Amino acid sequence: MLSIIQAAGWPIWPLLACSVLAVALILERFVSLKVSRVAPPNLLDEAITVSAQGTPSAEVVQQLEQNSALGEVLASGFRALNQNPRCSDDDLRASLEGTGRSVAARLEKSLSALATIASAAPLLGLLGTVIGMIEIFGSQASGPGVATGASNPALLAHGISVALYNTAFGLIVAIPSLIFWRYFRSRVDAYLLTLELAAERFARHLSQLRK
Repeated sequence: MLSIIQAAGWPIWPLLACSVLAVALILERFVSLKVSRVAPPNLLDEAITVSAQGTPSAEVVQQLEQNSALGEVLASGFRALNQNPRCSDDDLRASLEGTGRSVAARLEKSLSALATIASAAPLLGLLGTVIGMIEIFGSQASGPGVATGASNPALLAHGISVALYNTAFGLIVAIPSLIFWRYFRSRVDAYLLTLELAAERFARHLSQLRK
């Protein structure tokens, strides 16, 4: 691997940095987008059951908020109701929606960076290819005592290796980054739909509870 990096020349170093960053972002998103961290399956039903006879205590609301992203959204509804038991349905929905937007921004964190890497890596590979081609043409020597069009085989081989290695490595970085970006994007969209439906159902429950 070290010999390949040396053969590819300096243009491969930005690609190596992109590959390390992409791996870090992918691992971080896998951890952050677990179902248990975002929308546990039975959390909404449990919150509705606990609050069937009235809003729960501040300690229970705090535990709910720390449970997951969905718990944070549901806890905001409880807090709005505790602060103003006579708040309107619009106020309840506004509280849920405000927290939902904050949660959505957190779920989408790092996705733009991953998409940027997926877009930039092929361009960085192309840059390395162009630099390799420049070195290939630069290896064509002409001057006193040198036949016109004569070439330096070592420089020619080096230029070709720079061009091919950078092209290949750019694609190696870009393709997985694009695949994981699409995967995380679809996963976040599914979570946001789940949170939206849960918030709508919970808002109706809080409205009945308020009455």
